[in-house]
Amino acid sequence: MKRPLPTDLGEAIVRFFEQYLPGSRGVSPHTLHSYRDTVVLFLRFLALEARLPLEQLAISDVSSERVVKFLNTLQTERHNSIATRNVRLAALHAFARFLVLERPEQMGALQRVLAIPFRRGAKETPIDYFEGPEVEALLKSIDRSRPLGRRDYALFALMFNTGARVQEILNLCRSDLRLERPAQVRLRGKGNKVRLCPLWPSTARLLGALIATAPPTAGDIAQAPVFTNARGEKLTRFGVGYLLRKYLALAGAQAETLAAKRLHPHSLRHSTAVCLLKAGVDFATISQWLGHASLNTTMRYARADLDLKRQALVQVFPQSLSPPRAGHLRFDGSGLIERLRRL
Repeated sequence: MKRPLPTDLGEAIVRFFEQYLPGSRGVSPHTLHSYRDTVVLFLRFLALEARLPLEQLAISDVSSERVVKFLNTLQTERHNSIATRNVRLAALHAFARFLVLERPEQMGALQRVLAIPFRRGAKETPIDYFEGPEVEALLKSIDRSRPLGRRDYALFALMFNTGARVQEILNLCRSDLRLERPAQVRLRGKGNKVRLCPLWPSTARLLGALIATAPPTAGDIAQAPVFTNARGEKLTRFGVGYLLRKYLALAGAQAETLAAKRLHPHSLRHSTAVCLLKAGVDFATISQWLGHASLNTTMRYARADLDLKRQALVQVFPQSLSPPRAGHLRFDGSGLIERLRRL
């Protein structure tokens, strides 16, 4: 049986994922997977709408009407939130922009796809992060007498120190570390953007000890991953999530407030951001520290933190109306940083 030839849509999808996104756009693997999931969902919907097999779909089958119907289906049948709908639309917008370059004769129809607006009303998800005693409880729950425990301690200490994304930490190789003074780490963020982040002396010592006791590796030592599993392979995001859940269960006995929070590896990044903010670091510096593309992303932490809102309330109201300046209303972010340095 003769196999069908690839359609213009099929060829465009291959170039979109293999060349355009990783090459021209430099998107992260996480974004690439998200876009892939969106395109898969849309292709399934499009095949049903056009009453065609998937392999026969063409670019001409993509229309703004079908995109809108697909987005509505996400909410009505899959019960996706407005935020998820907007994420799917962002992926389809990116694909439509690429198709304009591939098929300029289809520009009119694709412009109508690009004109589909994002839906307002998406609720901002509350940010859960570690408070000072919770950070200490988590780190103290790690048994540092074992090699894997020392690895885990160095891992979470580095994540708190840098506020890096999980994948940025897992992609680190030894050449990315400068452990002599002034200690620093080179991180590769979204869009392959490189930034440098300072390391506390205690973090540098932990990483130095981890590397010094690591098993021998084949190949270029400078390119060896910093964090590996028990088999000597690069640690995965799933592995970091498992480790965090494990130590949260142990730390709950020392910090009961942990049980009421939905914490995950990205919460460590939130914790660093809020800690820097409470210590008085300006938004521009925090934005560069975390590798944010926009200050608007950094501003989320100001909206999320209750202590900062309390401080603002005390400053705005007259002394006769303001609440007492009790010690528990003030959080010394620099104090937390100093305690973490000593851990």
